[in-house]
Amino acid sequence: MARKGGRRADELRPVEIIRGYTRTAPGSVLISQGDTRILCTASLQEGVPPWREPSGAGWVTAEYDMLPAAGGERRPRNRGRVDGRTQEIQRLIGRVLRAVVDLPALGLNSIVLDCDVIQADGGTRTAGITGAYVALCDAARAGLKRGLFARWPIREGVAAVSAGLVKGKVLLDLDYAEDSRADADFNVAMTESGRFVEVQGNAEGTAFTGAELERVLAAAVRGIRKLLVAQRAALDGRPARRGRRR
Repeated sequence: MARKGGRRADELRPVEIIRGYTRTAPGSVLISQGDTRILCTASLQEGVPPWREPSGAGWVTAEYDMLPAAGGERRPRNRGRVDGRTQEIQRLIGRVLRAVVDLPALGLNSIVLDCDVIQADGGTRTAGITGAYVALCDAARAGLKRGLFARWPIREGVAAVSAGLVKGKVLLDLDYAEDSRADADFNVAMTESGRFVEVQGNAEGTAFTGAELERVLAAAVRGIRKLLVAQRAALDGRPARRGRRR
């Protein structure tokens, strides 16, 4: 099965992580994964939601949206009421990032992650998680420097990737064309220590077997480990590219 760009079944799309993409947010990252591009920013805010105050611990939350023409045909902006898909994705991003943050270390402060899809070609929620983690680290550094946090608040790295079954074959990091014809597709988020934060998956046609699920998860784990390397390279200030360029 030929893939766009001549990718192997178990190969990620080319990944590039650019830190400091905007000057105004403490954490700002442009992540490109194939033709998907997302601007991820992390902002520091004093205070937490009222329900959180008795805990004495901080909070990490996320918002996600797509520019009107990010997927080709223009879609209306989310104004006022957030649609169900957007709400589900931003909850996913916040949930995954909170899993690697020492919330008590934040004190009564919040970190707000914004993931804005500039161009979409599949895997936006997973690329958003991978890019948002790097922005989160930069915001944490800024908060520590400003004395907002008692200690370094990030326990370990986390990244995410999509994988699926297309005509019985396991494919890693699906683009839109592959995702639209997949028999089953999955979104997997995993920490640097190899613990899963989220495994989302469903069959679009024929139900999948346990053996197929294991193959998909194994491919996702290999892909996430490569994304974690790209994140570390970006945070160390080295070129953060994975995969062949077109």
